[in-house]
Amino acid sequence: MSADHSRPDNRETLGVRIGLPSDLRVLRERFPRECWYSHANLGSMARFWMSRHDMFRELGAALGSATSEFLGGGLAAREFTGWFAPRLQFLLSHLGTHHQIEDYHYFPIFRVADARLARGFDLLENDHHVIHEAMDRTVTAANALLGTLAAGGDDLRRAGEAYAEASDPLLRLLLAHLDDEEDLIVPLILDRGEDALGVGH
Repeated sequence: MSADHSRPDNRETLGVRIGLPSDLRVLRERFPRECWYSHANLGSMARFWMSRHDMFRELGAALGSATSEFLGGGLAAREFTGWFAPRLQFLLSHLGTHHQIEDYHYFPIFRVADARLARGFDLLENDHHVIHEAMDRTVTAANALLGTLAAGGDDLRRAGEAYAEASDPLLRLLLAHLDDEEDLIVPLILDRGEDALGVGH
C-alpha cells in the first residue's frame, strides 16, 4: 500500500471517526444512496466493486454470527473451526487483493479527479493500514484457537474468547470503512461517469 501521502490526525482514524468528515461529503449530499442504483452513471466497474463490498459484509456477518453461536455453546468446537477457518482465510485473502487494487489503481485516479476529495483517499489508505493490523491480530488469534482444539476445556474457551476479541473489532472496522469508501467514491463516479474518470470497462 502507498505510503506517499499524509496520515490523518487521530480524530479521523478509522474506529475513531464517525462517517466521513463534512468537507468530504460535498458530492455525497448531491447523490444520496437512494439514487445510486438507478443512476445512469453507475457503470459496470462500480457495480462490480460494490458487489465485492457486499460480499465482504455478508461473509463478515456470517463469521460474526458463527463465532457468537460457538461461544454461546450452540456450535461444537470442531464444527465451528471447520466452518470458520476456510471462510476467514477467503475473506482476508480477497480483502488484501481488493485493497491493493484500490491503493495502486483506483485511488490514484480518483485522487486527481476532484481536488476537494483528495484528502479522503489519504483517509481510506490509512484505513487499509488499520484494517490490515486488525487482520494480523485476527489471524494470530485464529491460529491460537485452532491450536487448542485438541486440548479442549478452559484452554479452548479462552482461545475462542480471544479470537472474538480480535475478530469483532476487525469486522466493525471493515463495515465502517466500506460505508465511508462508498460514500466518497460512488458520488464521484455518479458526478463524472466511469469513462470520463478512466475506469470504465
